[in-house]
Amino acid sequence: MSGPASHLHDVRPWRRIERRKSRQIMVGSVAVGGDAPISVQSMTNTPTADAGATIDQIRKLEEAGADIVRVSCPDEASTAAFRTIAREAKVPLVADIHFHYRRGIEAAEAGAACLRINPGNIGSPDRVREVIQAAKDHGCSMRIGVNAGSLEKELLEKYGEPCPDAMVESALNHARILQDHDFHEFKISVKASDPFLTVAAYQQLAEVIDCPLHLGVTEAGPLRTGTIKSSIGLGMLLWSGIGDTIRVSLAADPVEEIHVGFDILKSLGLRHRGVNIIACPSCARQGFNVIETVAELEKRLAHISTPMSLSIIGCVVNGPGEALFTDVGFTGGGKGAGMVYLAGKPDHKQDNVGMIEHIVELVERRAAQIEAEKAALESAA
Repeated sequence: MSGPASHLHDVRPWRRIERRKSRQIMVGSVAVGGDAPISVQSMTNTPTADAGATIDQIRKLEEAGADIVRVSCPDEASTAAFRTIAREAKVPLVADIHFHYRRGIEAAEAGAACLRINPGNIGSPDRVREVIQAAKDHGCSMRIGVNAGSLEKELLEKYGEPCPDAMVESALNHARILQDHDFHEFKISVKASDPFLTVAAYQQLAEVIDCPLHLGVTEAGPLRTGTIKSSIGLGMLLWSGIGDTIRVSLAADPVEEIHVGFDILKSLGLRHRGVNIIACPSCARQGFNVIETVAELEKRLAHISTPMSLSIIGCVVNGPGEALFTDVGFTGGGKGAGMVYLAGKPDHKQDNVGMIEHIVELVERRAAQIEAEKAALESAA
């Protein structure tokens, strides 16, 4: 079965996004910026000193597809455990450091791939120099993380409130410290809980510096509203070509942040992981229970990381048309059965009873075929 002319791989001009040109840095083995794929991050919420619990959570994030995981290191017990955690992790870890310079040095020595630290907040020039030297010695990059809720006092006095100018000035001030020490392996974030402020700050920052940008709408909220708020803010920026790595900040299971992050990238055609399910909202014409079917398929197909598409449409009004552009499709019909489409073409009828099992089997088979074709191409090259 050859692949369909899927819209996921559409290169028509009105679907193209021209990404901002940025220099590339490395976060461990993951390239960030330049022409590297946009990476998806999350953060553990376990006590870092509990290495076992933190490793377990990192495993779940890795299984969901996380490229990078951030781990908070607020105290010496955390950086002591970090060595064990970093050794067990399969993805690069970012050590989240705020004000204590010693934690930054300890985390670099313990195996952090990146330090999330604002150099202007950690004290004297000597302390800043020590942290930068530790990062150089141990191959760490850095992330300057500006947050509208924790701007420097002098900037709040200057501007009167958190605003794009204040956030960008803060970011550039921190960047200048690193650059003055000949350290250029850094990325920057300028986050706010307000999507408007977030977007404006990133747009302004993107014009004045060429480092990679880490996107996020901070403290976005619970799963549903946080997803919507993040999709609006990150979607606007990514659509305009801004952004090299993202984190969706949800008051929810961190694994959900990875799922939402990939869904945002998938919706914009920027990166594809797993099955893209196209489904109708259903109406009185539906030949089967679309909503229950799609919910079950989403769970049953969550283990598939191969990029592919599946259409589940309740009736023949839009079903055949949607199936033209998907790897596997099912369109409801009458008399308790529907039509299965493979590679955009009608292939066979299937009773509604047993439909889910049959579709799961077809999708798994198609995923295996795609992976085999990919392997063959790679070996031929």
